[in-house]
Amino acid sequence: MAINNMFRAFTAVLLLALLPAMPVAAQAVLIPSPPQIAASSYILMDPLSGRIIMEENSHERLPPASLTKMMTAYIVERELDEGRISLSDMVPISVNAWQTGGSRTFIKEGTEVSVENLLKGVIIQSGNDASVALAEFIAGSEGAFVDIMNQQAQILGMNESSFANATGLPAPDHFSTAYDLALLAKAIINDYPENYPLYAQKHFTYNNIRQPNRNSLLWRDDSVDGLKTGHTEEAGYCLVASAKRNDTRLIAVVMGADSTTSRAQEVQKMLNYGFRYYQTERLFRNGQELLEARVWGGESDNLSVGLTEDVYVTIPRGSRDSLESTVELDTVIKAPVSMGDELGRVKVMLGDDVVVDQPALALSDVPEGGFFKRIWDAVKLFFVQLFE
Repeated sequence: MAINNMFRAFTAVLLLALLPAMPVAAQAVLIPSPPQIAASSYILMDPLSGRIIMEENSHERLPPASLTKMMTAYIVERELDEGRISLSDMVPISVNAWQTGGSRTFIKEGTEVSVENLLKGVIIQSGNDASVALAEFIAGSEGAFVDIMNQQAQILGMNESSFANATGLPAPDHFSTAYDLALLAKAIINDYPENYPLYAQKHFTYNNIRQPNRNSLLWRDDSVDGLKTGHTEEAGYCLVASAKRNDTRLIAVVMGADSTTSRAQEVQKMLNYGFRYYQTERLFRNGQELLEARVWGGESDNLSVGLTEDVYVTIPRGSRDSLESTVELDTVIKAPVSMGDELGRVKVMLGDDVVVDQPALALSDVPEGGFFKRIWDAVKLFFVQLFE
């Protein structure tokens, strides 16, 4: 058997041994078809693995209404994280912000309001006035802030979204997709977890006016902890929700539902289906060594190969023991090798489906060896390949 084939067979056995042990399934996994959802567009995604469990028209461009404010809040959170603003900063309220129509936090022109209260007004009360005030504070004008929104959308991979304002009020060239909004929710949850509890807050009082969070699932399902509702006549009723049960988190997006009741019911159906029939597991850890590879012509003969990020999979419940893992490495690895160099692929299969396909990376440097070491390794490699 050729050396590269022997090596690949060995790595497959090794990787399977590294996967966490799970109870053996007693019988075949049976999963029904996803439920029918009454909405123009929808998607159910796991934010850790990126697995899409169910979707329909998830790339259709639709008006996002107040789901837009998720991007407004994300940019505020980024500015907070990078130290350019603080929650205690006082924001002057312009006439433009004060006069913005639609849902409101009821801030007053000529006053100053803290970033913290405005951010709560955006997330909990869906305040258009608070959104404009924060946009003007961060970028100087809402128009300039829109430029930042669209740049940030591209960074997050929201390639089918275009923003024209910070509020979600109807406007030409203002649209997004269920898929893009799921990506945005994923970023909000993963990038700035310290601010995420705001999305679960049920009420917020400002200017002696107490308003509820419009996400009714916060009252109906204890596992739901966000994110945002939206509604205009053009967009219909929209909802992005996230829930966590045990170690699995899911994000559900519904756009174009018929009513506030319908959007909540349809999202609840999606979440219940996803949690009932799927589970998410971490298969590999950041920096975990999967195997040692032979290096030719280096100061060291061996090199640790693995992954530089956690790897998660979302799979049908009870199918864990059907996973098959392999590593396919370059047949010959020659020094110098730098940490992070791609040396092959790590793949995990579930039947005929590829559930993981990640680069196998060098976990350390291997500098080039001295002259005589390189010559000696070249001679050995010649004979190895000769008899392959």
